[in-house]
Amino acid sequence: MYKALYRKWRPLTFDDVISQEQVTETLKNQIISGKTGHAYLFTGSRGTGKTTCARIFAKAVNCPNSKDGSPCLECDICRDADSGALTDIIEMDAASNNGVSEIRDIRDEVNYFPERGKYKVYIIDEVHMLSINAFNALLKTLEEPPEHVKFILATTELDKVPATILSRCQRYDFRRIRPKDIAKRLKFIAAQEQLELTEDGAELIAVIADGGMRDAVSLLDQCAVTGGIIDAQKVSMISGIAGRDYIYDLLEAMDKGDTASALSITGSLYDMSKDLTKLCEELINQLRNILLLRVSPNIAENMIICIPEELDRLRAMAEKSDVQLIMERIELLQNGYDKMKRAMNKRVEFEMTLIRICGNLKNSAEGIDNSEIYDKIKQLEDKLNNLPKNGGAAPKEREVLSAVPPSNPDEPIPSVEIDPKKLAKDSSELEPVQRWDEIMKRFREVRPAMAGCLDGSRAGTKGNVLVIFTPNRFFIPLLRSDKDSAIALSRTIYDFLGKKYSLRGICTTSEAEQRNIAEQLLQKARNSSIETAVENGNH
Repeated sequence: MYKALYRKWRPLTFDDVISQEQVTETLKNQIISGKTGHAYLFTGSRGTGKTTCARIFAKAVNCPNSKDGSPCLECDICRDADSGALTDIIEMDAASNNGVSEIRDIRDEVNYFPERGKYKVYIIDEVHMLSINAFNALLKTLEEPPEHVKFILATTELDKVPATILSRCQRYDFRRIRPKDIAKRLKFIAAQEQLELTEDGAELIAVIADGGMRDAVSLLDQCAVTGGIIDAQKVSMISGIAGRDYIYDLLEAMDKGDTASALSITGSLYDMSKDLTKLCEELINQLRNILLLRVSPNIAENMIICIPEELDRLRAMAEKSDVQLIMERIELLQNGYDKMKRAMNKRVEFEMTLIRICGNLKNSAEGIDNSEIYDKIKQLEDKLNNLPKNGGAAPKEREVLSAVPPSNPDEPIPSVEIDPKKLAKDSSELEPVQRWDEIMKRFREVRPAMAGCLDGSRAGTKGNVLVIFTPNRFFIPLLRSDKDSAIALSRTIYDFLGKKYSLRGICTTSEAEQRNIAEQLLQKARNSSIETAVENGNH
């Protein structure tokens, strides 16, 4: 009868267990010295070797010919333990045996001596599933068992295990297995099974397994059934995840705000029966990679979960990305992921999430506090009334306001001096910024409030100074006082122009013109608040 690969290639000695040296070496030393404990607690994520190490330990303490702390695998006890015929090793699944009666049976049985080995070893898997009463029934036996009894408890959810149990056990934490170790083990298994597993196929399986060896071997087994070469393309198809090019196409569509392309790609993947929930998870993982590379370009490669060929591509995307924007996208995708798990139509939820990301749509369904709107209108009215009166006539000479942003560690020291009044009349000495519209589009996604003050603006450079000309008077005090916005603007400019500039802002709108603009905005705010109040009243 066919035996699944993850069962066939389950490690039989401590030396076969990968990426858990901190556990296996300690257990081997205890066995060699004869100073083993009476109760152990193995904790970690799925597929990291908890139950496997428990079985190896149970064999090793009973093996009469143990070698360097590992079982010999040649004696009758080892062979019977591997076949499940050794009655001195008792495994129990707490998920299906979580009541007090099962624990009472154990409490009665521990008084009997082992039949063949030196110890009776109880392995309780998923121990966090035991009921509170069952845990209480286990306490005394776990604290002071007979000398011929040992307990090994395994759990994936340590926080659900009572402190009274934890304090009675030696705790061992199993780490997620490193992707390179998983890939190496998969190549070994494939060679033994005469499977054609490519390097990129092994690396992709290792990434998908997310630190779990069992998941990796199971996926390899699934791919092997189809026959032929097992490469990244086949792994992608069998696992139901999106091909790697689709992921980057989606990320590029997000950067461009190209909703049509993003939806088209999603439609193609849906037609190919791709799991959109997994696709959402992949996007989150890749955005995490980009975020880490952005905030720490020299971060260790083992922190980035991807196949090696993708690393340069991720670095290139990170260089032109904004940290705040990446985090907002991750948050939107995580919210969409949670909703997809409960939604009747996952495609609709995923597409709505993409539309929000590409269009930077906000949730308009939230309730509107009219009192807050009225307060803001009152503040605008007060500011407008405090402006000096001039009878509505334009001044003889246009007023020039300039701004220097607050202290910004991202900005260099200006290499040239500029005269705001001179530039307001003649800016020919500046080199125009050709990509200013693109810069403003990106900045609007990051800081919509400040970007709104830059509508109709233009920019030019001289040396390492970038001058922004805007008709909006409110931009000047905002640039002077809002350090975070100034830094965000500097970084957005750097992403497009590849150079750090010292920013200056110039407003050349006259006082009368500005008063007229303020009154128009104020009237729009009043009208908007009245319409909102009426609409809320109708509802």
